[in-house]
Amino acid sequence: MREAPNIGCTNDAGAAAGNSVGRMTGSAASPGERDEGKASSAADLVASVVRPEIRALSAYAVAKADGMVKLDAMENPYALPGPVRARLDAALARVAVNRYPDGGADAAKAALRRALGISDRQAVLLGNGSDELIQIITSALARPGAVMLAPEPSFVMYAMNALYAGMRFVGVPLSTDFSLDLRAMRSAIEREKPSLVFIAYPNNPTGNLFAARDVEAVLHASPGLVVVDEAYYAFAEASFLPRLAEHPNLLVLRTVSKVGLAGIRLGYAVAAPEWIAQLNKVRAPYNVNALTQAGAVEVFADTAWIAEQASAIRAERARLEAALGRLPGATVFPTQTNFVLVRVADAKVVFDGLKARRILVKNVHGWHPLLANCLRITVGTPEENDLLLAACAELCR
Repeated sequence: MREAPNIGCTNDAGAAAGNSVGRMTGSAASPGERDEGKASSAADLVASVVRPEIRALSAYAVAKADGMVKLDAMENPYALPGPVRARLDAALARVAVNRYPDGGADAAKAALRRALGISDRQAVLLGNGSDELIQIITSALARPGAVMLAPEPSFVMYAMNALYAGMRFVGVPLSTDFSLDLRAMRSAIEREKPSLVFIAYPNNPTGNLFAARDVEAVLHASPGLVVVDEAYYAFAEASFLPRLAEHPNLLVLRTVSKVGLAGIRLGYAVAAPEWIAQLNKVRAPYNVNALTQAGAVEVFADTAWIAEQASAIRAERARLEAALGRLPGATVFPTQTNFVLVRVADAKVVFDGLKARRILVKNVHGWHPLLANCLRITVGTPEENDLLLAACAELCR
């Protein structure tokens, strides 16, 4: 046990008076002084044992959005259709929450296989969102001296998980049009020999879909695992999932968060069984809760609603792109996601102006030099998009 500091030993008045009580208790300090001593000791202890690169970080902050038009987190703005919600309610009511969930999540995996046509030759791993799967993959491949490589700017959690796992991260800047700089990627792969490569397909936060031939070139050049992160597959209508058998070093990663199910926190990885068998060793027991598993079985029993809502979002996306592109001084970048990246004259001014009007978007200025004065705007409902466009027209005159 760590001993508390003896504050009372410095009490000169008590020592001069020969106060036996003071000597016995060892302290005449106030509660506030004692608390300050404990806090100081805790800070010293933290500094001595917590990795300095962790202490240098800030915790991930989620913006408060109560009462706001929320267009900052790439969520689906539409509620579940009535029949789907009814099935989900009934399924959740039957869950025995006093019991641990199925450790293998077999029923949820089977539902995903049926809905997505995943071949029996491929294996599936489920996670608490794709964030957990990124962590699992990184932890499994973080051998001493191993390198993770990814284009930049891209999803920030790739580099963060490399840091958490003690893996060296190498970022390769995109071209100025946000396409993959294939020459630079090949050069970095040859030089660094990465154990792990992440490619967001389409990319976040830029929104564009890399050329399939460029992704194939990375797959052929890479000596390790290549994760193609398809979080936005429903809006891109392009996928490497059917091509898993062609590339033994390919893993396709997805989440249900962008298709209307962000609240259930479910991600899935599909790859050769040899990969999934190793990753499964790193997965925590019962990592996907019973409510999420039951919900997945029901919502994936019929996925027509996902396609319908994705189609509505794509239509609104096109309207947003056209309207934002007409704003003075605005540049809209091509997107195959459920968000639009736009460059304005002063991102902070527009962001603050929108926030003052109770509209929340993401200011990505400062994330990377290629994102100077850029805002990332999630596609909302038609009514939400109307409010956004009216506000932007006022702010970008």
